[in-house]
Amino acid sequence: MQSSITNTPTRYGWAMIILHWLIGIIFIGQFVLGVVMVRIESQRMSFELIQLHKSFGFLLLGLIILRIAWRLGNATPPLPASVGTLERKTAPLAHFALYAFQIALPLSGWALVSVSTLEIPTMPFNQFVMPNLPLTDSDAAEGFWSAAHWYLAYAGIALVALHIVAALRHHFLLRDSVLKRIITPSSDGE
Repeated sequence: MQSSITNTPTRYGWAMIILHWLIGIIFIGQFVLGVVMVRIESQRMSFELIQLHKSFGFLLLGLIILRIAWRLGNATPPLPASVGTLERKTAPLAHFALYAFQIALPLSGWALVSVSTLEIPTMPFNQFVMPNLPLTDSDAAEGFWSAAHWYLAYAGIALVALHIVAALRHHFLLRDSVLKRIITPSSDGE
């Protein structure tokens, strides 16, 4: 049986699996990088890490938009019959919240660099200059977007941690297929 790029009624296809894990790794990596880059004493190293953080932020934004488009265009496998009513109602809300945070975080970071009075250009992976959002530069706006980005990051990583705990609960305690279907792709014959 050949694996499918698209989803089937029971499992996710390669496209969703790759996007899921790639976005997850980048999201967690961005959180770690964000914590480290503001604590480094070397201004040069801090500057380089901030540029890398901005680059991965734009990559994350593009990937999450692609993932949402792919999800809207493909059937999502339903939860196993063993999943209770409360979890069936909250799971879509949790996924929506994950998507919302994964969009809001890069956008808040983009807003932050756009309003910065330092006016340092953003060059994703040193390839091109990313234009700023049409926002007014000011210290007050920079303070607002900095705080928004920080709070969104910590709330987002807490939500990701909850998502991981829920997936591990399904795999090790409930022993259902919830985690397996985002690890092993669907097959054409399914």
